[in-house]
Amino acid sequence: MAASGALSYTGKGWWWEYPLRWVKLLDPKLFTIVNKTVTLKPQKGRSPFLAVRFIKGGIVNALGLGNPGIEEIIKRIENTKLNLVISIAGTTYELLEMIKILNNLNNIQGIEINVSCPNIEEDITAPKFVKDTIENCYLIGEISHHPLILKVSPAQPYLEIADAVENTGIEAFAINSVPWGIYSNDKSPLEKFGGGGVSGKAAQPLTWKVVKELSQVSSIPVIGPSVWEYEDTNRLLGLGAKAVSFGSVFLHYPWRPTLFAKRYPKKQ
Repeated sequence: MAASGALSYTGKGWWWEYPLRWVKLLDPKLFTIVNKTVTLKPQKGRSPFLAVRFIKGGIVNALGLGNPGIEEIIKRIENTKLNLVISIAGTTYELLEMIKILNNLNNIQGIEINVSCPNIEEDITAPKFVKDTIENCYLIGEISHHPLILKVSPAQPYLEIADAVENTGIEAFAINSVPWGIYSNDKSPLEKFGGGGVSGKAAQPLTWKVVKELSQVSSIPVIGPSVWEYEDTNRLLGLGAKAVSFGSVFLHYPWRPTLFAKRYPKKQ
């Protein structure tokens, strides 16, 4: 899989990735692609030039949930032939409204409910936020026509959440970037934006811990994140993941996911 945002809103990649598509070093058709999270109405976010920093083995970002809104995204993917999962975020009302809209689409593979962005104003670890998340899963599960993925954070009580959503219709867990505050005691290069979230190899000690623990206690499949090297795929499967996703490796080494995906089936 391609993690949320790795290949833009449509799955075709960001503009700077287009040359790699032209020379076949990036092939979106090889992946199930989670688009960059969208909201009911357009939201302003931060520029990548201001809110993304490369670190050793990954990135830290404080982009937020800037997007053109779900109606615009639907227009952009109207004729897509890619395997797309639409990632959504918002209040209970907004989530339910987006589910109703997405129920009319037959060209998407599923919906990711992003309840764990580290770059929003709400405290994603607060008991009320967690309670609302669980209740929303029940409400969404009752009306959605598509498979549902719940995206949780290493900072959240993910085992509690997993237990509570067991029978809500959630069919997989994805794992978000690691809030800087639990990643390091050092000052974040994006401190002025709240610290940001860390992804990539740098986040593996925390994100892979979530994979292992969720796989041990929940019957819901887990998508293993933070793939950086070829062997990471087998390492994640060994921890219990049922699928893997490529995220910030697309920024450091944008050709790796395609090369890994082409290579992997040949060894099975």
